[in-house]
Amino acid sequence: MATSTISAGTRPRTSSIVLKTVMAVTGLIFLGFILAHMYGNLMIFGGEEQFNEYAHHLRTFGSPMLPEGGFLWVMRVTLLVSLVLHVASAVTLWRRAGSARTKGYYQRKGQWARFVKNSMRWGGVAIFIFVIFHLLHFTTHTINIGGSYDNPADRLVASFEQWWAVLIYLFAVVALGMHLLHGVWSAGMTLGLNTSLEAAERLRLAAILVASVVVVGFAAPPVAILLGLIP
Repeated sequence: MATSTISAGTRPRTSSIVLKTVMAVTGLIFLGFILAHMYGNLMIFGGEEQFNEYAHHLRTFGSPMLPEGGFLWVMRVTLLVSLVLHVASAVTLWRRAGSARTKGYYQRKGQWARFVKNSMRWGGVAIFIFVIFHLLHFTTHTINIGGSYDNPADRLVASFEQWWAVLIYLFAVVALGMHLLHGVWSAGMTLGLNTSLEAAERLRLAAILVASVVVVGFAAPPVAILLGLIP
């Protein structure tokens, strides 16, 4: 009786479609969090009391079904799992693409393909580094900018009264916008939303709109604080 063997070069591997779907779904989870976070940041325009009330509401959300801070931990675990899956899928796909594409491929696609590829890769790295910095700053308070404050609104305003902190934040926001510009479009393509030329065009416009809203929405509070428009 003959037995079949599978060589190392022919071992089954996760389908690229599955990996792209994982990236699309986890990307949408991140997008939902980003929009909610942006909305929360914009509360600072309503004043200190409104912003602090929003921050407090996050800790008590779901009470009494959840303990204080329970919703935040559910969200953190969900985002962490999504991050691991998103990054693992992205790295795997990039490695496959790098081994499959030749120099002639990029010559045919031109500078835009190279730019998109590099902006997604290094933009993702920049966002990841900023997220760590952001958590150390606003979550664990390991990093203090402009002084140490227990009040969320005071901490936010004091931080963005420093021009260099605003520059770091704006750089991260632009990197996020570039990532979303291609990511939203790519996720829509993966999920089959490009059913026609008109649908593909609407998807492209949606990606531009989402990226623009996120960049403006996140950039507005630090710029306003730096310019003294928010006391």
